Amino acid sequence: MNLKCLQLSFYFLNLLLVLFASGNQTRSVSKQDKLTRLQDIVTWDEYSLMINGTRLMLFSGEVHPYRMPVQSLHLDIFQKIKSMGFNAVSFYVFWGILEPKRGTISFEGFRDLQPFFDAAMEAGLYLIARPGPYINAETSGGGFPGWGTTTAGLWRTSNTTYIEAYQQYIKAVGSKIAQNQVTNGGPVILVQAENEYSGFQPPFGEDLEYESRLMSDLRATGINVPITTNDAWPGGHYTTVDIYGYDSYPNGFDCANPTIWKEDAVPEWLWGGHEQYNPQDLNAVYEFQGGAFDGWGGSGYAHCALLTGTAFERVFYKNQFAMSTTLLNLYMVYGGTNWGGIAHPGVYTSYDYGAAIAEDRTLREKYYELKLQAYFLAVSPAYLTSRPMNIYATQGAFTKNQALKTTQVLDVIGNKTAFYVVRQADASTDAIQSYRLNLSTSIGQLSLPLLNGSLTLHGKDSKIHVTDYPAGSTILVYSTSEILTWATVDGRDIIFIYGDQGERHETAFKINGDNPTGRVVAGTGNIKTQLVNDVLIVQYETTGQTVVEISPRVFVYILDRVNAYQTWVLHLPTTGPFSKFDNHNPVIIKGGYLLRSANTSGGNLAITGDLNSTTSFEIIAPAAVSKSISINGVKVLTKKTTHNTLVAEQSISLPTVALPHLATLKWRRASSLPEIRPTYSDIKWTSANHNTTVNPTTPPTPVVLYAGDYGYHTGNILWRAHFNATGSETGFTADIWGGSAFGYSVWLDSIFIGSWEGDAIHANYERTFAFPKKLEQESSHVLTILQDHMGYEEDWTAASDFFKIPRGIMNYSFPNSPDTTVNVWKVAGNLGGEDYVDTVRGPLNEGGLYGERQGWHLPGFDDTKWESGSPIDGMSTAGVMFYRTTFPLNIPDGVDYPMALVIANSTINPHFRAQFYVNGYQFGKYINHIGPQKSFPVPQGILNYKGINTLAVSLWAVQDTGARLDTLELLITAKLKSAMPPVVNQPLTAWSLRPNAF
Repeated sequence: MNLKCLQLSFYFLNLLLVLFASGNQTRSVSKQDKLTRLQDIVTWDEYSLMINGTRLMLFSGEVHPYRMPVQSLHLDIFQKIKSMGFNAVSFYVFWGILEPKRGTISFEGFRDLQPFFDAAMEAGLYLIARPGPYINAETSGGGFPGWGTTTAGLWRTSNTTYIEAYQQYIKAVGSKIAQNQVTNGGPVILVQAENEYSGFQPPFGEDLEYESRLMSDLRATGINVPITTNDAWPGGHYTTVDIYGYDSYPNGFDCANPTIWKEDAVPEWLWGGHEQYNPQDLNAVYEFQGGAFDGWGGSGYAHCALLTGTAFERVFYKNQFAMSTTLLNLYMVYGGTNWGGIAHPGVYTSYDYGAAIAEDRTLREKYYELKLQAYFLAVSPAYLTSRPMNIYATQGAFTKNQALKTTQVLDVIGNKTAFYVVRQADASTDAIQSYRLNLSTSIGQLSLPLLNGSLTLHGKDSKIHVTDYPAGSTILVYSTSEILTWATVDGRDIIFIYGDQGERHETAFKINGDNPTGRVVAGTGNIKTQLVNDVLIVQYETTGQTVVEISPRVFVYILDRVNAYQTWVLHLPTTGPFSKFDNHNPVIIKGGYLLRSANTSGGNLAITGDLNSTTSFEIIAPAAVSKSISINGVKVLTKKTTHNTLVAEQSISLPTVALPHLATLKWRRASSLPEIRPTYSDIKWTSANHNTTVNPTTPPTPVVLYAGDYGYHTGNILWRAHFNATGSETGFTADIWGGSAFGYSVWLDSIFIGSWEGDAIHANYERTFAFPKKLEQESSHVLTILQDHMGYEEDWTAASDFFKIPRGIMNYSFPNSPDTTVNVWKVAGNLGGEDYVDTVRGPLNEGGLYGERQGWHLPGFDDTKWESGSPIDGMSTAGVMFYRTTFPLNIPDGVDYPMALVIANSTINPHFRAQFYVNGYQFGKYINHIGPQKSFPVPQGILNYKGINTLAVSLWAVQDTGARLDTLELLITAKLKSAMPPVVNQPLTAWSLRPNAF
């Protein structure tokens, strides 16, 4: 998902290609007719997707199951997404972790997809499955397995070797997806073929044969829902799928400058691309920017969250709504963690992404802003048959203010409701603009506001005004404040509208059969009213909360944004397997950090959610289902308001828990680099003796020194070179490739001769290391090289071999001694290589350090014979030390206390690398002088919240002065009284003797 910011200006010229669109219309009908022979549950037209004939605004967020290895936490994340008003989740499947050895596919442990499917059903979320084979996604190799680097032929083409390579994977994962389609009672409604199959390495181009073959292979597994693709921009690639769509990342990835937007950043032109390539289908955006990735040496995800924060959401998402986008998937809504070796070299351990739901599962402010938009769209069916009426003619439109752009989005089926999306013409400005709206309504042409004054729009903001908008039996002839939601409860229309604190707004109400008057029944706000031809005009300021009775059948909640954020819409489940997908029976509740669900039984309304403080609630629900109220299983006292709603208060107590002080625990340590001892034998190592390779990068060395050619695809790699000296050698020169931020260290026998410390830029580096003394002629020596493998490169451009760029030694020499010959090369990586030993934690969790090969990071290893020593004390020489300790946790039930390992950046000994293992799972890779990550969230379920935990740290000092951690703490990152689903620990399998360890 890199390279999403491509600006293709020629699409501005292609808005109305009528003949092309007409031809595509015929083709689309045949596509859908053909698919209908397989199933008629998921259908679509030029306006929207339909499930069982009902139109659906598919508002979706991206979540990757492999980036949250605790299977029981999927439901927690999904409930948060559901409560945000979304109805779907999109997800990638990572081929490389399912088939790490060609022909051997495993769904063991965290790789089992069924818990993910089951959690979606339980939460009531549809799924968009994206199995690739290529996914990009900042994963190692873009999702390709490591053995792909030693498979001949171009990948992502119809090349036979590639087709044969993916066959077993697609068959296996496709079958899993097919079993969980909506047509089989599951949540999957769409399946994506390939990913951003949009850019091609010259002289190759789009491979239509490959596209067709991949779709056929997916269909052969039993998939019968529509097949989609996500073009990296509206470029017309892979249009033979059922529902074509595109990506857009308009604000880029410059997290270091989060408040700087380009003047023309908002992509109004995307509608033209849609109209050019698939006007017969809905406007579908399968990836729209929900955050940004951050690379080694970056500015951190807090900045990425600001870059794509609430202002970004209000401007860029509303612009997509201005283009009648009825399928919008945000990448990411929850990013998770690049634990183990999941990441490609461009990102570090955290994949927080600055998303609405943070890596530790807490909610950012942008979560609440998204909730406002999702709730509005969920109660606006007229939007689902709308069209933008004035694309490219928006500047000054409807306001006569050239500093503003306004897009009219009209329901072309109902021909009544219109949406007016207003934003700044200069996206970069922070200026405030005043304006009046000149709109056509059912009561005539109006200049708004009618009563007096004007409207305002801040820089980096956008608003959606409506005309002739139905809310139950009430018609909003117009509203300049934005609509949050509405519901008809016990015959009364309850309408929520909002704006920023102190803004002037105006709404006009038309109510058949009632004489609207307008009076404040709660709150301190003031209103002005005027009756015009049976339409009540109400002007007000959005400050706090003010409840206005328009008639005995209509109540309006006027909120500022903070109060709007506190409003939740939950739905009482119906019956049947899809009971939690139903959006009927709404219950509206104000209050709470997070509300998860509402159920009713015997007249008791049971509400569940998470609270971070004592909270007051206002509950709007049918009287028949809310005779009593319980919150998280505890009945609460309620009072009835003057406007016939219920209020209650829930006090909470957040228990204090004792966390271990890691620095003072009893630690033990052992050297994890015995390979430099004179007595060490590498007889069990893999001989690096290949004379040829199918890797497209031809090595200049006598034997191939690519780790991947010997089955090692992750973590630390060790090399040993045995040679006899000529007596002329002055040093050793090595050109080593490891990916961005990698480093390496070199020893001559037992003597450290230097390192390349690494930086955020270089993916390979050549350095010469001087020998400390002259070597005697014919004397035998061993060079030991420890290097980092930062993952394989993503291969965004199809038909290229970029992902096959090797990891290892590209070249080497002995200065002043060209006749020196290495007699034997040996290589070691993770124990077993592609036949990895720890099948529970998977193929990418361990690297090739001695301690990893021996299993020292696992619970239950007997370290009693090790010496005392902690990573805070550190080591005084170059090398690698392994540290272990244990500690208990006893976290009470009914709370959510996410935790993180936190360290401080060291300036005293800046050059070191550390890895953190929690109960055997590698949940942190830290490079002190590169950064930026210093806090490493570890989820419950990896941390045992009710028992003993094992923490292991590998410390690699890359300079002869040694290294130590300045601090190491386990901290709670949030405290919540929670109704989250129970967490079941992932298998924390203990150490057992590894017979083939060396």
